Amino acid sequence: MDNRAEVREFLMTRRARVTPDAVGLTVGPNRRVAGLRRSEVASLAGVSVEYYAKLERGAVAGASASVLDAVSRALQLDDTERAHLLDLARAADGIPTSGRTRRRASTPTAPRHSLQWALASITDAIAFVRDQRHDLLAVNDLGRAFYSPVIGDGGRTPNLARFQFLDPAARDFYPDWDRFAEMCVAVMRAEAGRDPHDKGLQDLVGELSLRSDTFRTLWAAHNVRTHGAGTKRFQHPIVGELVLAYEELAITAEPGNVLLIYTAEPGSPSAERLKLLASWGADRSEEAQLPRGI
Repeated sequence: MDNRAEVREFLMTRRARVTPDAVGLTVGPNRRVAGLRRSEVASLAGVSVEYYAKLERGAVAGASASVLDAVSRALQLDDTERAHLLDLARAADGIPTSGRTRRRASTPTAPRHSLQWALASITDAIAFVRDQRHDLLAVNDLGRAFYSPVIGDGGRTPNLARFQFLDPAARDFYPDWDRFAEMCVAVMRAEAGRDPHDKGLQDLVGELSLRSDTFRTLWAAHNVRTHGAGTKRFQHPIVGELVLAYEELAITAEPGNVLLIYTAEPGSPSAERLKLLASWGADRSEEAQLPRGI
């Protein structure tokens, strides 16, 4: 990915989003620009117009943290957006971000046995590991039943982004498909900023951009976010609607990989449906282990 282009488009889209009213500027009735002008951002950030224009052309190499913080405040960036700008600046300086080593391999590696054991010990919640490319690397038993529409009958490593944008079943599985699509792309954008040398992620972005108009439009918006925690709604083909809370935990032994755990509120209809799903998954697993002909 072209770092200068990434910086330029990120700053331009953020500038276009901020209105003069939002930063306390009074403008005349004939103004043709909806967002801020470069000169206004420069003034708010306390830098020269020429210097800010240089930054917006993508030349962030060597920019100090104090200048980037000032620009972040002027553009009203949230914490994730500010971190993304800093990641892009570090990449321009050739500094590995977030303590990660640069990845060259595009093939997912098998999860460690200890990680598989940890997942297996989680029995009342959906637990799975995904990498920065949204490959589904490992799941517990309930996660396998939950993600059966994604995993299918096997083959190449299941990928949540490909499922989201390329599989028609995703619109049934995700009732709030549009929101999920925006979240997926924004998380991928943030990952691309943290690890711009990840060829596997670059290839995935290229594939989805060619095959999905929606992905291409969302990618061009340059929005970023972290997953973190929250609540999602699903429509599972076996048990119906599930409203689940999720928590995302970083796996420090494998930078870039995260553990996600989905749980239902105790005593809720979703909790009862998760129990039914666990029972269905166990029956399905037993059937798969039966000798042929039985």
